[in-house]
Amino acid sequence: MTGTTHGATDPDRPWARDVVGPRTKGLRLRAETTVADVLAGSPRVTDDAFSWPLLTLDDATLDHNVGVVARVCAERGVEHAPHVKTTMSRALYARQAAAGAWGATVATPAQLRTVRDWGVPRVLLANELLDPREIAWLRDDLSGVLDGAPDEVWLCVDSPHGVDLLARGLADAPAVVRARLGVLVELGVPGGRTGVRSTAAALDLARAVRASGLRLLGATGYEGSVAGGTTDDELAAVAAWCDGLRDLGTAFVREGLAGVDEPLVLSAGGSSFLDVVLAELPGPVPGGDGSEVEVRVVVRSGAYVTHDHGFYTRTDPWSRIPGAQPLRGAATVWGQVLSVPEPGLAICGIGRRDVSFDIDLPVALWLRSQSDDGWLPARELAGTRVTALNDQHLYLALDAGEAGASQVTGPATAHVRPGDVVGFGISHPCTTFDRWRVAAVVRGDDVVDLATIDL
Repeated sequence: MTGTTHGATDPDRPWARDVVGPRTKGLRLRAETTVADVLAGSPRVTDDAFSWPLLTLDDATLDHNVGVVARVCAERGVEHAPHVKTTMSRALYARQAAAGAWGATVATPAQLRTVRDWGVPRVLLANELLDPREIAWLRDDLSGVLDGAPDEVWLCVDSPHGVDLLARGLADAPAVVRARLGVLVELGVPGGRTGVRSTAAALDLARAVRASGLRLLGATGYEGSVAGGTTDDELAAVAAWCDGLRDLGTAFVREGLAGVDEPLVLSAGGSSFLDVVLAELPGPVPGGDGSEVEVRVVVRSGAYVTHDHGFYTRTDPWSRIPGAQPLRGAATVWGQVLSVPEPGLAICGIGRRDVSFDIDLPVALWLRSQSDDGWLPARELAGTRVTALNDQHLYLALDAGEAGASQVTGPATAHVRPGDVVGFGISHPCTTFDRWRVAAVVRGDDVVDLATIDL
């Protein structure tokens, strides 16, 4: 499916029926139409159907990133349920599923409903479910699955109250529905987010899950709460946390709480520390009778699909995994130069409503200039620095002497003029995608798909 432009009726591209229109940012349309109709004329990003600012995703880079992760997981015998909260794009998840993803990970009940509406059969809700209305919805959703279908939903618990709510909500559900719901005890860290704070509390909770009749799969957690960087000490801290998760799973097995009728499940995130997760979590654990119990490791890496030019570049675990290839940034946000009001400063028409800024400011990558004959090909833009963002404006500092230069002498001295367009790399894709409802998937300037974005 990846790397190919499909016809409008292709069943593998259901998002081609999604409606876009005059209110869709990045598109210049006079009336509502479908993605398929926009793509019908083999458009280019500089055609009239598109406008600035515009989010683009490089097709070949998407394929590279998805392929690297799929191959590394397969080689090491772990399963992958990519966290789709990063993009909330059916089109991008379809690439991940085609590459062998076990299922999709989500963060909220709303995302769970969205992904189930996409038709994803297996979903991991990497969070607690505590609203009785959402539990009732999940019960109804799983009740509507045809016999023999592979559908399951896994979720987390970190409190007796949460276990009690689930048990009561599913008390009189058919056995087949209860079998489709998997429960993972979440292990957290002091001062971190969700998850029990000790092995003893996790064991007590696992006992409560089993006593309630719910299907206990194993243990889960988010190793990103342990460290914010990749120094040797921070990587060692993540490794110690992973060891603790394995020890917890082993304790479940020895008490007969999990790993009895099916493999023990251990799940972690992996966007920044997958090298550590892969080194520490896989492999059987000892059972109570001296036997070995199989372990299913399910990782939930999500940001990798587009990677970035900031935070994930700095923490990229793929550069630390032997035999793996580093990932590449696929996302570019293009903004038009609105003004060059003084030497050394250009103001571009993108801002906080278009790009992430919670970790790093964007970085200028490309300059696309206009000529009398139309848009020129994009060329590298160096010697610049983003210094600030307003809601709809970006401040781009230029090398001394750059603004107003009469000739282009190379990337570092590119002539930036009002009306030109600058392509910016981003840091932390999750908080860029939540500002858009469609992204143009491109090969060069050719638009080969429109990836619609939900929520």
